[in-house]
Amino acid sequence: MDRKMEQGQQHQEMLDTWSQMAVSCNQINPDLYARYDVKRGLRDINGKGVLAGLTTIGEVHSYIIDEGEMVPVPGRLIYRGYDIEDLVQGFQKDGRFGFEETAYLLLFGDLPDKAHLESFNKELYSMRKLPEDFVRDMIMKAPSRDMMNVLARSVLALYSFDERADDCSIPNVLRQSMQLIATFPLLAVYGYQAYQHYHENRSLFIHPPHAELSTAENILHMLRPDNQYTQLEADLLDMALVLHAEHGGGNNSTFTTRVITSSMTDTYSAIAAALGSLKGPRHGGANIKVVEMLEDIKSNVQHWEDEGELQAYLEKILNKEAFDRSGLIYGIGHAVYSISDPRAVIFKRSVEELAKAKGLSEEFELFARVERLAPEAIAQVRKMYKGVSANVDFYSGFVYRMLGIPDELFTPIFAIARIAGWSAHRIEELVGNGKIIRPAYKSVVRKKAYVPLEQR
Repeated sequence: MDRKMEQGQQHQEMLDTWSQMAVSCNQINPDLYARYDVKRGLRDINGKGVLAGLTTIGEVHSYIIDEGEMVPVPGRLIYRGYDIEDLVQGFQKDGRFGFEETAYLLLFGDLPDKAHLESFNKELYSMRKLPEDFVRDMIMKAPSRDMMNVLARSVLALYSFDERADDCSIPNVLRQSMQLIATFPLLAVYGYQAYQHYHENRSLFIHPPHAELSTAENILHMLRPDNQYTQLEADLLDMALVLHAEHGGGNNSTFTTRVITSSMTDTYSAIAAALGSLKGPRHGGANIKVVEMLEDIKSNVQHWEDEGELQAYLEKILNKEAFDRSGLIYGIGHAVYSISDPRAVIFKRSVEELAKAKGLSEEFELFARVERLAPEAIAQVRKMYKGVSANVDFYSGFVYRMLGIPDELFTPIFAIARIAGWSAHRIEELVGNGKIIRPAYKSVVRKKAYVPLEQR
């Protein structure tokens, strides 16, 4: 063995030893959490979140209290007092895109009239530009294989181009927020084009956004080499953005935004932290796992229409005998919703239409069949009687695949939508001028006497 390989092996052995020490010293007896009434994950034993604040922005409604007991009901998602179902039906009925007016609603508290919407769109569209040479110097020169890394790094880099980066006054934070809402699609798509070119040896396409196009249209316009897309494709992507724009203050990335904001740090740092949260597979990365899981099912279930065969394979997944051996059916179940996720219900109606247009009706029927059978399989294997249902991730990955959006952009699309909600929550936290968010942790380590180095 040569010297370099020997040093590498010794280095790895040392890391392995230290890793075992790190694991050992951080073990906590699970019984202690019950003894001290610790709400792990800031949720009680029934899954209800610990009340950490008040908000006027978003509400997630999934149960009622009947004679002192929590009774699950079909889920509802409410933006600034408006039911998401009514919002979607409203802009669909009028045949217009909804994401921009949803962003207006979240930022300013009510739906705009025609004049205010046109003014907001004009201002937002004028901000669809990055600093001079930013694409070349910040995106092209250090292309990443992970687009969430590109987004976070780019957001932090924008700090350097803002003369008032640390100004936390509401007018300045609102300006910064609108600029980020406007530029997120550029950062994500250009980051992907750089990745494709430098890591996959593909042709490089950098299409500038068009001022007259909606956010959804511009994403498809900038992403596709020929700039072409159908109305149905743009409508469904726009709906995805609306459904992902906000989900209350308790979701991990929004809570992160509020925690960071409470320290009075700058907008770029707060949003970069939120992106780090969303990047995690327990939060924003689940739709990719759904698509991968369905591909695995398609490969291993011979007769897709045979419900018995399909359920048997779902039970194998739950028993950690198939797919990624995690024991999870991705896209089924939610921390809050039990009977239904309203976003999945809304999505499903339009997904079927796009699947027919793309000649993928059989794949859609497989998704629908898994959605129906998975709760039965979970109840059978887990012996759990808490209701579970499909969440928005169950169909969103399928939609993005049908739209030709690469897997690398699945979570960034989520971020392009959620930046509107993050911005609204940051502003609300600043307006409220609350205390720095600082929960408590109880130490359960035994006290030790100091031992001099030579006596250890």
